[in-house]
Amino acid sequence: MVSVEVRRIVCITDEIFHDGGAKVARPPRRGVIGALVKNPYAGRYVEDITPMMEALKPVGVELTRRLVAALGGNPKEIQAYGKGAIVGAGGELEHGALWHVPGGYSMREVLGNAKAIVPSTTKLAGVGSRIDIPLHHINAAYVRSHFDAIEFCAPDGPRDNEIAFILAMSTGGRVHARVGGLQVHEIKGEDGQR
Repeated sequence: MVSVEVRRIVCITDEIFHDGGAKVARPPRRGVIGALVKNPYAGRYVEDITPMMEALKPVGVELTRRLVAALGGNPKEIQAYGKGAIVGAGGELEHGALWHVPGGYSMREVLGNAKAIVPSTTKLAGVGSRIDIPLHHINAAYVRSHFDAIEFCAPDGPRDNEIAFILAMSTGGRVHARVGGLQVHEIKGEDGQR
């Protein structure tokens, strides 16, 4: 059994009132949260790394709940999501992929029946590295107004033997979105795309 050792949790939120146009009545809130976790596979090649996926599920649920709370506390207000990982230099890119199931399914569980695939990004990098976490609508990946990203950084991580496992959410699309495409009120919610 693999244990998960969390050293630090970093949560960043913002609220966007306008982006050059008029102030909006309901400014979207965006947030990103990451846990700096000890990488039990750092510095060596391990064939079967999948036990850590199961061990990370409670971390995914906890980070999701914390981020929803930071964005106002109502999971029904979350309209967009994404996930990612930064693997410290002692690890390998595949270690970041361990987050796909526990990160994505935790958000779906807490948010309730989200249909769209959770967009993701992963990279191998050192302490203080930054990563843009992609966002798109939770029920329809083709809603252009919700194509966005939010940056994550932990100034003292990930260390060589750590992984930053990251979740991101937003309560709305881009401020002043106006490039057409599928609109939120047109979502059918059948396949996660439209």
